[in-house]
Amino acid sequence: MEAKWSLKELYASFEEERFKEDVKKLDQLIAKVKNWANDHTVSQGNELEKLEQYITLEKEINSLYEKLAAFAGLTLSVDSQNESATKYDAILEQKMSALAGTGAKISSWISSIEKLDEVIEQSELLKEHSFYLQEIVREQKHMLSEKEEDIIARMQNTGSSAWVNYKNLLIATHKIEIELDGQSKSLPLTEVLNLAYSPNKDIRKKAYEAEIASYKKIEEGVAAALNAIKGEVVAVCEMKGYASPLEMTLGSSRMDKETLEAMLSAIKESLPMFRKYLRKKAEKLGYKNGLPFYELYAPVVQKEMPFPYDIGKAFIEKNFRAFSSDLADFAKKAMDKEWIDVFPREGKGGGAFCYGLHSLGECRIMLNYGDNLSDVITMAHELGHGFHDQCLNGESVLNIDSPMPLAETASTFCETIVKKAALGEADAEETLAILEAEISDYTQLVVDIYSRFLFESELFKQREDGPLSPKELNNMMLKAQQEAYGDGLDPEYFHPYMWTWKPHYYYAASNFYNFPYTFGLLFAKGLYAKYEQDKENFPKKYEKLLAVTGKKFIADAAKEMDIDVRNIEFWRSSLKIIEQDIEKFMQI
Repeated sequence: MEAKWSLKELYASFEEERFKEDVKKLDQLIAKVKNWANDHTVSQGNELEKLEQYITLEKEINSLYEKLAAFAGLTLSVDSQNESATKYDAILEQKMSALAGTGAKISSWISSIEKLDEVIEQSELLKEHSFYLQEIVREQKHMLSEKEEDIIARMQNTGSSAWVNYKNLLIATHKIEIELDGQSKSLPLTEVLNLAYSPNKDIRKKAYEAEIASYKKIEEGVAAALNAIKGEVVAVCEMKGYASPLEMTLGSSRMDKETLEAMLSAIKESLPMFRKYLRKKAEKLGYKNGLPFYELYAPVVQKEMPFPYDIGKAFIEKNFRAFSSDLADFAKKAMDKEWIDVFPREGKGGGAFCYGLHSLGECRIMLNYGDNLSDVITMAHELGHGFHDQCLNGESVLNIDSPMPLAETASTFCETIVKKAALGEADAEETLAILEAEISDYTQLVVDIYSRFLFESELFKQREDGPLSPKELNNMMLKAQQEAYGDGLDPEYFHPYMWTWKPHYYYAASNFYNFPYTFGLLFAKGLYAKYEQDKENFPKKYEKLLAVTGKKFIADAAKEMDIDVRNIEFWRSSLKIIEQDIEKFMQI
């Protein structure tokens, strides 16, 4: 099996007739939706029939656009300079943006329907999409006029969307000059970032210093992209009547402020225990003034734990099967059917992700696999996303849009399965290595993401007054890291440029993309505790939870598992599980 994913199930190429025909069909559907809106939203009457027609049209256009956009986006993610993919990625986004004004008109019409609940109850199709329709009504208060929405969408094509593509190109083609093994090398950023896991202390420090020095070459361009994107978000939020980008994010996340504050309050209480761990790790590695940033991922024991891809696959399948055959069967299918693009290569983006293809009942997973345990955990994480997609396959395409915090639940849960399994098979030295790697991940998901939340909050606040220089962004990042990490890190070695390559800051449609990962970790910890209490019945209840994440508010979805996410005690109990691991690490 080739270690690259197959996209032929979507299209063979951008020149294939089927692709070109579907692009034409998309144009026809866009025109059809516009004409329908012009003909049917100008007056009241026949709401039942009209709503059914609208839902049917929305399902059709969403399914087609998903296929076309996925082919362009997935191609671009592993071949950043593919001209056809770049071209169609922009073209498709521009085509759909032409519907923004029409969407505003339809939303206004739906919101004006008297006794909408009664109309919905008359149709099985509408009852299936009740949450979707009610969301339109809830969001309507932040909708602008048809003309204004259309202008914003069109301007975003040459605004935030264009700036994201520019930043991605800067990062994907960025080379770092570094001396390794007596030789001067010019390496992609992803390869240098992977050196943070090297067993050699000198290499870790050298990689960090080379990385930091390298950003001088691109900092102005990346800062320009960040300023442009955040400036656009601030302007759009103000126009749409949001008090802040955070309020907009909470709304799109279907999460209330009470839930976020309960989680953040519990996190603030937990910071001392993470700092204690960081100081202990620093002591173990021979540092007296806290842990240097470049040692966050350093192994505390020189224990080789190679996990070649084939071994990693087998390990995941075996341990997924101990949880449920449904999860294991899905993982095997993804591995066997070339749904995964495995190894890093030039032109391929960094990191990892899973892209659900609801129209095919499949997914595609991008990895940058490096043959160690952390790569196995990352693969389990992305397969968790894919399994979540599978649980949503029985839902309408309009009911699969899970809010970000819940979207990280299945992925983090699958990580937990693999980490527990690795600890169960480890000897004493391996146990220390695995436990430390696990706590290191927790530190990223709780402490580092808290620093990102602080950074982005301050960034939005200051961006209202004008663009920020690279130096100002660096200082802002340092302040956020100091507040989160405290004396756990050596103050001489923070990372001022973390704003450059982290993609999450550049999603104009998904601001504060950071805290959902923390939610996912802590929510999954709470779920795993419930699994251990009832291993026989939990898996099926869990699948039902995943199936409703696209059509419920977070607090309501959590109730499916008897969890109250507005109660700080739930978050404290999840963090307590992490604290137990930290105490075990301290003892060892």
